Amino acid sequence: MFLKEALYARTSIAAVSKSLDACVMRGRAIAANLANINTPGYQRIEVAFESQLKQALDESKIQGTSDQTGHMPVGRPNLDQVQAIAYRSQDPTRPGEINNVDVDEESAKLAENQLLFMYGVKFIQERKGDIQAAITSQPS
Repeated sequence: MFLKEALYARTSIAAVSKSLDACVMRGRAIAANLANINTPGYQRIEVAFESQLKQALDESKIQGTSDQTGHMPVGRPNLDQVQAIAYRSQDPTRPGEINNVDVDEESAKLAENQLLFMYGVKFIQERKGDIQAAITSQPS
């Protein structure tokens, strides 16, 4: 258990794993948006993740702790606390005729999301290969 924690949870693999989870959520949101393109009044679903991840990984943020449960948290969030959040977009300036879903924009976001997911999977595969090579003393 300790070895797994040391090798995976405290490396870039954990951040990329969270990113893959966000890609899955974003893919589901895009699918729901496209499925409801003709639904009057439908509000598109968006996923927020990258800003939280950036804040959690920002080394320049002050670190600290709070000893009172009612106090606001101090410093940057822990990577364990970073979660993708799905929300309904209330932007009335979106170009949809009967709702705020635009098929072209959703299609572009779907393509971008697929590329991010494939890159994340490839990154984790390479990192695990590097770790395996280091354990077995073989060059990667």
